[in-house]
Amino acid sequence: MLLSFDHVAKRFPNGVEALRDTTFTVNEGDFVSIVGPSGCGKSTALRLIADLTKPSAGAIKWSGKPPTLGFVFQDAALMPWATVEGNVRLPLDLTGTDTATAGARVAEALALVGLEAFAKSYPRELSGGMKMRVSLARALAAKPSLLLMDEPFAALDELTRERLNDELRELWAKKNLTVIFVTHSIYESVYLSSRILVMSPRPGHVIADIAMPDPTTRDPDFRISPLYGERCRAVRAALQKGGAL
Repeated sequence: MLLSFDHVAKRFPNGVEALRDTTFTVNEGDFVSIVGPSGCGKSTALRLIADLTKPSAGAIKWSGKPPTLGFVFQDAALMPWATVEGNVRLPLDLTGTDTATAGARVAEALALVGLEAFAKSYPRELSGGMKMRVSLARALAAKPSLLLMDEPFAALDELTRERLNDELRELWAKKNLTVIFVTHSIYESVYLSSRILVMSPRPGHVIADIAMPDPTTRDPDFRISPLYGERCRAVRAALQKGGAL
């Protein structure tokens, strides 16, 4: 086990109760997707893990020292005046990483997302999918062992989204990452994940924890396979049972 939510609740100062009695675990090497309706606390859960906010009740427990985190948000949030290279380097500069180490990490991260040829480009020169690759490279430059992703592909067209899904799964396997991925898409969650946590409407809590044993491959053929359809139906049924659909 890497981390656990132990009856975690989160109520904001304005009175909104985002999470109530939320309990789940994440194991090292998992690709966990969190699926649920808008406002059910999915993004709040990620922010709690990243220690960007504190629980109102319950506890978040780590099996050891908390790992190095990378966080990819819904918006690429790139600095328009900085190059791709400069945007990826920013967190390393803020933490005082020496120039040589930062340069090597930036180059490696850009190579991992296929953007090494665009290091000197500016955000205005990039497509939406390329901007999200820059955001992912920025997170990877920290060499995280746990990658948090908050609906990073939601605003992209379907073809770009599918391509980035494939690239993300390759990165997950190649870099031995643990990934926690928030999405509204049943189809995306089934394609990507080793486990899916299904959330109730607000105040959110986990109503189903569905394992996604790996088929031999996940590729375009998997998307039209009977197994893929069966798994999508299982997630949809859990959402319906919990009143989320």
